[in-house]
Order: sequence, then structure tokens, then C-alpha cells
Amino acid sequence: MIINHNMNAMNSHRQMGINVGNAGKAMEKLSSGLRINRAGDDAAGLAISEKMRGQIRGLDQASRNAQDGISLIQTAEGALNETHSILQRMRELAVQSSNDTNVKVDRAAIQDEMNALTEEIDRISRDTEFNTQSLLNGSFKGKFQIGANENQVIDISINKMDSSSLGLTSTSTKVEELAGTPAGTGFKGDGKYTVKGTDVLNEKGEIVGKVSGKDITLGDATNNIKITSKEDIKDGIEFTLKGKDATIKHSGDLSDKGKELAAGNYEIKGDVVLRDGKEVGTFDGTGKEITIGETKVKAADLGLTEDLADGAKFSINGADISSADKATGSIKTINTAIETVSTQRSKLGAVQNRLEHTINNLNTSSENLQAAESRVRDVDMAKEMMTFSKNNILQQAAQAMLAQANQQPQGVLQLLR
Repeated sequence: MIINHNMNAMNSHRQMGINVGNAGKAMEKLSSGLRINRAGDDAAGLAISEKMRGQIRGLDQASRNAQDGISLIQTAEGALNETHSILQRMRELAVQSSNDTNVKVDRAAIQDEMNALTEEIDRISRDTEFNTQSLLNGSFKGKFQIGANENQVIDISINKMDSSSLGLTSTSTKVEELAGTPAGTGFKGDGKYTVKGTDVLNEKGEIVGKVSGKDITLGDATNNIKITSKEDIKDGIEFTLKGKDATIKHSGDLSDKGKELAAGNYEIKGDVVLRDGKEVGTFDGTGKEITIGETKVKAADLGLTEDLADGAKFSINGADISSADKATGSIKTINTAIETVSTQRSKLGAVQNRLEHTINNLNTSSENLQAAESRVRDVDMAKEMMTFSKNNILQQAAQAMLAQANQQPQGVLQLLR
């Protein structure tokens, strides 16, 4: 017999330590509800779980982002709903003023209300905001982050919705159809463009070209398309590109003489002037002016820089109802404005409906990922309770055996008697 090394006691002590450690881990899992509390529990499982957690939290935030996007759209669309109501009233006034049962003083009273309604459309366009961002002044071009990862976005832009953009102020519009001159392989980018200062912006607000005088250049020094207009390229001009063909809309402010023309689409054919296909005046090619009734108008009166000539086409916009003739033309102008607002509202509605489906998809994806993450990270409480009970019993048994092993060396005392 030996007493310096009680191997039975040492073995019992070692096993008891293991059982205490295992019972402690089981208690930790039971108290946290997690199978993985540290990397040592399952290194690969921890890495997978943390990636899933990043996706889950990203999806939840993306869902909230989409809900905020819907709120923004509803704000803009609600304002345009009132713009629609105003335009319907303005159309009603234009129809009323077209009737010659009204005298000059009656039409003046109708025009006062028309002017007030026009100002309200401008106020709505100027003051409609969401989180201090103006929505209807043409400056809003944004992205909604609707995914958990980079570049998972929806682009949205809202056009300017003031009276000028809707054609309700006294302005002229001349449409110019031109063929561009490509260099290299040319510039391939069909779509709508806007001139801002000397820059040309695409629909995303990116600078894709430059303006110099009457020239527009899209692309870079190697591959580009150059478009040369007959009119000066002014700030705010919009144009479209299809292949190498460009359609430019030039807008000009009417002079007092220009404002005497009724709203409508004008065309010069020889020495005759047509409005909406009907002959309304004459054209003097020498003086380069049109005569409608007692009104003589030149290009400068229309805010244009190029002289009027045979074949020229231009539009007069406005909501002037001071005469039956002008009121009739304003009906068409207001109809166009109503269609413009309807188009913008339909685009906003389409994005809103898309975002609602996006939210449903994000919530479903988040739920499924949480279920997957739970299977990796969460503990099976019943199974872990079995393990804890086993380790608890083994711990008590090891303590009992340690006590028995410590009694064994006492037997050597019998040999000393």
C-alpha cells in the first residue's frame, strides 16, 4: 500500500472537475438560452450566426426604410391630390369664361380666382416637404435603401410641379428635332436630360455632358455626341436622346405682346398661321412677324432667339381666360397640366405599391433567416436539461467516490498496530 499518491482520489478529483465544468457550461446554456455563448462552443457556427445576424438586422432596417419611403411618397402624392383638385376648378373656370354670356367685368372676376389658384399651385410646389426636404420643386432625386447589402436601392425622382412646369403661366415652348454628330463610337444613352448651368444631367442627376452656347456635348472627349441647336441652350432646358436624334424643348417668357396670344399649338405655313390646325392669322416673311387680329408678334416676344420662319412650330402656355378665345385655349393647357400631374401621381403610386411588396418580402426573409439563425445558435432546452442532470449526478457521484478514495489510505494504520 502507498499513501503519497492516492491514485483513486486523484482520478475521482479529475473526473469531478470535468463534471463540474460540464455542468457549468450546461447551466450557462440553460440560463442564456443559447447553444453558442463563445467562439469555443462552436467556432464555425458562431461565424455563420453572426453573418446571419447582420443580414437579419439589415433586413429589418431596410423594411423600416421602405416604410419611411412610403411616408415620403404619400406626402408628395397627397399634395398632388390637392393640385389635381385645383386644376379641375381652373378647368371649370376656363369653360365658364369661354361662354360669351360673360362680359369683361365677369371675366376679370373669374381671372382673379384663376390667378389665386395658380399661386396656390406654386405654394404647394414650394412648401411641400418631408423631413425638411422639398418634394415638388424638382430638386428631389433620391435612393431608398431597401436591402441589407450595398447597392440594393430604388431610385426615385419627382418632377417640378409648379405652375410654370405645368404650363399655367404665360410662356412659350418651341420643340426642336435635331440629329447629333457622333464621335468615336458615339454616346449611347437614350433617355431624358436636363441642362443645369453648363452641365447636362441624366435622370439620376449625374453629370454626363457640357453646354457651350448653342452646342450640347454628351460623353467624353473620345466617345461623344454633339448636338447643335438653332436656339441658345438655356439653364433648365430639357431634351431627350434616342440613338443620335435629339428632341429639345426651348422655353421662353412672353412679352406683353406675346401674352395677347391665346394658348395653343401654333404653326407657320407659308404666309398663314395655324393654331391647333385652324387658320388664325398671317405671317410676314420680310418682317418675320405673325399677325393675329390686331396683335403683331416677333420671335423676341415669344422669348426665342431665332427669327420666325415658314415651318416654325411653337406652343403658347397659360391660363389666361380674359376672352372667350383665350379661355378656350386655356382649357387645352389645363387638360395637359392635369395629365402631367396624373402621370407623376401614377409613378409615385407605382413605387408605393412596389415598396409595399418589398416590405412583405423583407419581413418574410428576416423571419426565415431568424429561424435559420435560431437553429444554429439557440440551445435545445430539453436536451440541455438532460445533459445538465447527467453532469449534476456525475458530479455528486464523483464527490462521493472522492470521499471513499480519501478513506482508503486509512487502512495502513491497521498495519502499524
